[in-house]
Amino acid sequence: MKKITLFLCISIIFISCENSKEISSIAPINWKKRTLNSKLSDSLQIGKSYLSVYSQIYSTTEHRTHSLTVTVSMRNTNLNDSIFINNASYFDTEGNLIRTYFNNPIYLKPMETVEIVIDELDKQGGTGANFIFDWAIKQATNEPLFEGIMISTSGQQGLSFSTTGKKITH
Repeated sequence: MKKITLFLCISIIFISCENSKEISSIAPINWKKRTLNSKLSDSLQIGKSYLSVYSQIYSTTEHRTHSLTVTVSMRNTNLNDSIFINNASYFDTEGNLIRTYFNNPIYLKPMETVEIVIDELDKQGGTGANFIFDWAIKQATNEPLFEGIMISTSGQQGLSFSTTGKKITH
């Protein structure tokens, strides 16, 4: 009887530790390392982009969903100039702000990609999640490229698709 009780206690502790796994989307990289230490120039062109992502999609019916891992890529397509991302805000299906990833401008070096990963376990975004990015670039340079890659695998089956950001005016 003591062995069974001990086994149950150890099992409960192990299960509790598994359920408390940190979701990687909250702190995927150290944004402070990328934070701009000086004020952005007033001569920069500013813009805003929208990116749809899906932390869940419907499966079989509207009452059953399938969770996905989301990779959000922020890409600098310029060969010679850095770009600046002022804000990356993540919203759920109802338009509620879930989190903002950084509060000060970050930079991306020429041809660099920085990613945000939202774990498959993080279902907060739902079926209509999205990002808003505020950015700044030098005049006559390429705008940043924002992409979302959603993926899930189970057994021998896999599901993946992508989305591309769209520049918006307000």
